[in-house]
Amino acid sequence: MKDHLVVKDTLEECRCCKSSDLITFLPMGKHPPANMFVRPEELNEAQPSFALNSQACLSCGLIQVADQIPQDFFVHYLYVPSSAQTMHAHFEDFAKVLGQLADGGLIMDIGCNDGLMLSFANAQGAKTLGIDPAANLAKIAAERGVEVHVAYLSPESAHEVVAKHGPAQVIATSNTFNHIGDLHGFMEAVDILLAEDGTFVIEVPWGKEIVETNEFDNIYHEHMSELSLLSIIKLGKTTGFDVVDVTKLPVHGGSMRVFLRKAVAKAQVAPIVTQMVEEERAAGMLDRASYEAFATRVNDDRTALLDLLASLKAEGKTIAGYGAPAKGNTLLNFFGIGPDTLEFLADRNPLKQGLFAPGSKIPILAPEAIAERKPDYLLVLAWNFFDEIREQLTDFEAAGGRFIVPLPNPTVVGGSGTD
Repeated sequence: MKDHLVVKDTLEECRCCKSSDLITFLPMGKHPPANMFVRPEELNEAQPSFALNSQACLSCGLIQVADQIPQDFFVHYLYVPSSAQTMHAHFEDFAKVLGQLADGGLIMDIGCNDGLMLSFANAQGAKTLGIDPAANLAKIAAERGVEVHVAYLSPESAHEVVAKHGPAQVIATSNTFNHIGDLHGFMEAVDILLAEDGTFVIEVPWGKEIVETNEFDNIYHEHMSELSLLSIIKLGKTTGFDVVDVTKLPVHGGSMRVFLRKAVAKAQVAPIVTQMVEEERAAGMLDRASYEAFATRVNDDRTALLDLLASLKAEGKTIAGYGAPAKGNTLLNFFGIGPDTLEFLADRNPLKQGLFAPGSKIPILAPEAIAERKPDYLLVLAWNFFDEIREQLTDFEAAGGRFIVPLPNPTVVGGSGTD
């Protein structure tokens, strides 16, 4: 849902609860959008960049940045979940959960990307429809047999979809809700799409885990919000929805699957909802000191990682990066790591291969480059998939290669390093 460009570097009110009780706790300087990869012919051109100022709402615990993404940025998008095998199993399970909720009714996936989750739902016999602005990814989804309505979700596009397909029994959005600048308008559109007795399911990284495990790299311009459960509850209350259940998930460094029903349904609320809100309060998500301590830890990690990389380079070691995720670009640009330190980034996503990372302009190659160039170390930027990556790179490790996992603290893994 994007029809404007906000040029302010910070927000004056919370995106969820509209409170003005905001603090700026981790200013990270100017960054290009984390998925604005650079083509070879653009290498000498300056990229647009915007201030990345992390703010926290002390009324609901929402971590947020100002909406500065250029208009229509998501119409050609390069991130796909399919390149990580971990996400195949995750989305197959998610599709089963949604199918049980829908009970034969229509399942809509907002921000369906390349259709991976809905392809599993289709295989399980569900009726599905995706909504996504990225026409290039809609083509990939169509190859999987997934129908996609190509558009940003808005009240206007929601009316179009309902007129053509009818209301959804279940609406899902996985790692899309955190990309939305106008969450109140988004909820208005969901209200239009969803049947009166339907369920809206949100999957996002859990802000509590981000703070407790130093996951600052989850914060970037496209990730406008890192949500607490309390922030979703407060947003729901003002838009006619109740949070009725939640499931903790291990993916992406710790996520949550939040179930909402329309308030008119007067659905029973599971005890875990109150339990998790209390966990957030106990973790200090409404306390200024928690965010100040988080910023201190991040800056300490920055110093530690840069010292480690400089020491290895001084020893003549060669270092590459594994993965070119958006979160990795936050880390590279905030820490000031460029091609003088990392010779290349290896990424399994063919849409990124042959391009250069935004800001740092490190070349992105296929994983086969690791065997060809034999770096001594790999800085794992896609650290949330490290177990899968390590399993894929047994030959690299067997030959003496070692991994550097940057978060929650820089750690060397493999060889005589820490396992």
